Amino acid sequence: MDTQRPEVVIYTKATCPYCAAALRLLRQKGVRFREIDLLEEPERREEMIRRSGRTTVPQVFIGGRPIGGYDDLAALDARGELDALLAAPAGQEGSGGP
Repeated sequence: MDTQRPEVVIYTKATCPYCAAALRLLRQKGVRFREIDLLEEPERREEMIRRSGRTTVPQVFIGGRPIGGYDDLAALDARGELDALLAAPAGQEGSGGP
């Protein structure tokens, strides 16, 4: 039985080098994600702030859980925790912080 992976959403801006780094990391891991480019959809910025409590990009969410920006994502990966979050069945991502 194939378990559904958690949805990965990343808010970005095309001009942001940290966004490019986060996208590169996710692609290297073979992660399917939904990118929301705030330059193309500026009305989504308030949604990002409400969801994350932060005003900077990128902002990454795994299974609805706010992960943070690129540094947070890379730190999870360096600690070996990112793969487990990405592999968890939807709704079972855990409750700890990045």
